[in-house]
Amino acid sequence: MGAFVIFRYALSPVAPDWAVTAADMTTLSIYLGTILGCLHWLSNLITAVSPIRRMSYLMVVLFKGMFLMIGALVLIKITLWLNTWAPDPNLDLRYEQLTQSILNSASTQTLVVYLVLVRLWLAFLEQMILLVGRRNLINMGLGKYHRPRQEERLFLFLDMVGSTPHAEALGDYRFSRLVQDCFDLLSGSVQRHGGEIYRYIGDAVIVSWKLKPGQDQAQALGLYFDFVQNLQWNRHYFQEQYGFLPKFKGALHGGKVMAAVVGVDKQEISYFSDVLNTLARLQDQCGPLKRNLLISGKVKTMVGTPQGFQIEPLGPIRLKGKQQEVEVFSVTLPSPATDPGSSDPAS
Repeated sequence: MGAFVIFRYALSPVAPDWAVTAADMTTLSIYLGTILGCLHWLSNLITAVSPIRRMSYLMVVLFKGMFLMIGALVLIKITLWLNTWAPDPNLDLRYEQLTQSILNSASTQTLVVYLVLVRLWLAFLEQMILLVGRRNLINMGLGKYHRPRQEERLFLFLDMVGSTPHAEALGDYRFSRLVQDCFDLLSGSVQRHGGEIYRYIGDAVIVSWKLKPGQDQAQALGLYFDFVQNLQWNRHYFQEQYGFLPKFKGALHGGKVMAAVVGVDKQEISYFSDVLNTLARLQDQCGPLKRNLLISGKVKTMVGTPQGFQIEPLGPIRLKGKQQEVEVFSVTLPSPATDPGSSDPAS
């Protein structure tokens, strides 16, 4: 709204009748910008919590544009109504001039078209961010990974337990909806713990963190248990819709990887390293070891002995396809009956 007021009024050699000083135009931009900004936020909120988010990208963009256009027209009507409530008769003329100059003039059409076009562009950008991720979109736009570069990253591999029998029992459509519901809950946990989705692989997902000095690496452990807790809180919904509560097992491993943009017609940022192979092999051991979350010795060194978690050493294990053994640890939450002050929560 600041841009609109500047180009529509501030750069004009003749100030509008209602504007005595530049402060009047600033007030206009703040007034309209604040209310319409709230409409922008409200349209995103409605989309996020309603079935609209499952509609096509085009329909979502059009919904957000129409929502703001209707909101702008309602705002005009409300402002016209408020102008009849002038407490001082001397203000009637000034309010009438404001109404005629801004709301009842031809500039109203320009304003509404401007708002809708800006909102459509922002809605399109928001959908692109959902498609490729905010960090990926920025990094690809800046050309950061068009040449391979080395990074140190931490990866969490989450996989649904018993996905094959679940898919056979539910059918392809209902199983796909189950995966959508699970990963909808996961997205909130990823945001709260500073991660980013690297890749979805059917009913599995890989979450990534870029390792930085002084960063709390234990947040990766917290993400897993936060996600499990979200599933538990929604167990009645899953029981009603699918007949069971889905469970996920995970593995954490990290190290140096090469990051690069791959593809021509469809591009994405991919990571290349033995770290990802080790991660997949480590996750495969959750079943044989009867553990829900496994971490490698390297991750154990990164996280140390974080409070609130019990870390149990399982010894060196030779993973499939690996020549050298890998130190493996199991991570659990302390038992509710355990007094946190009685002993070290990590072992």
